[in-house]
Amino acid sequence: MADFEIYKYGVPIVLCLILAEVIYSSAKGLGYYKLKDSLAGYGLLAGNILVNFSTKGSILFFYIYLYQFKFLTINDLFSPLLVWVLTFITIDFIYYWYHRCSHRIRFLWAVHMNHHSSEEMNFSVALRQAWFGPITKIPFFMLMPLIGFDPIITAAAGIISTLWGVLSHTQWIKRLGPLEYLFVTPSSHRVHHGSNEEYIDKNYGNLLIIWDRIFGTFADEKDTVVYGIRDNVKTFNPIKITFQFWVTMYQDYRRAKSFKDKILCFVGRPEWKPDQ
Repeated sequence: MADFEIYKYGVPIVLCLILAEVIYSSAKGLGYYKLKDSLAGYGLLAGNILVNFSTKGSILFFYIYLYQFKFLTINDLFSPLLVWVLTFITIDFIYYWYHRCSHRIRFLWAVHMNHHSSEEMNFSVALRQAWFGPITKIPFFMLMPLIGFDPIITAAAGIISTLWGVLSHTQWIKRLGPLEYLFVTPSSHRVHHGSNEEYIDKNYGNLLIIWDRIFGTFADEKDTVVYGIRDNVKTFNPIKITFQFWVTMYQDYRRAKSFKDKILCFVGRPEWKPDQ
């Protein structure tokens, strides 16, 4: 399945969801959508698409190249159905750690931050995709072809997982009963987008919430979620949103006195600041 298929089938689905949510929000007077905020999301998506199309072929070729050195062949060990199930689970497990690192390491947060830059929560927020996300995922997902997962199946499963992630960006859908214990739902993902102190750096999963429950990063939606980040961007310019934290890192680097602090400007925690 080519990247074109994402946009051929996925974009109409997402646009229909956005339209339905806009109608619902307007009819109920909920104010889920702000025009400038939504336009910023489309601008960020355009940058992601540009980077994705310019790098995807090379990245997929790299994964196919690594597949030559696989330790085993998953396709030969299991039935096709089980191969797909294992692929989804492995993608989600690796994504959990990639996502967790993206919140705890400065230069990865600089890439990922634009996804959290909205102070709203609706389906259009899912369009705020990191421009350089496809590149920063490589060190994490290059493990899959080496383990023995077929890169083509992995790419297709990744597309489906991405579309699932879109569905969790809404206030429209409340809690989903027993599904809350296994899957990432709108309720658990609303927590992830919260700037409430008890919600920060929680619920990293994309498809399954079990990783957060196992590794101690799960938080249930209890208090009203305040969306955004600690220091909100206060701009709707996609370019400023994308590079704002890069500018912060550079400014911190110039102020840093010690060699250790200069390194931590890029690999420290996002909230870390150099000693003055």
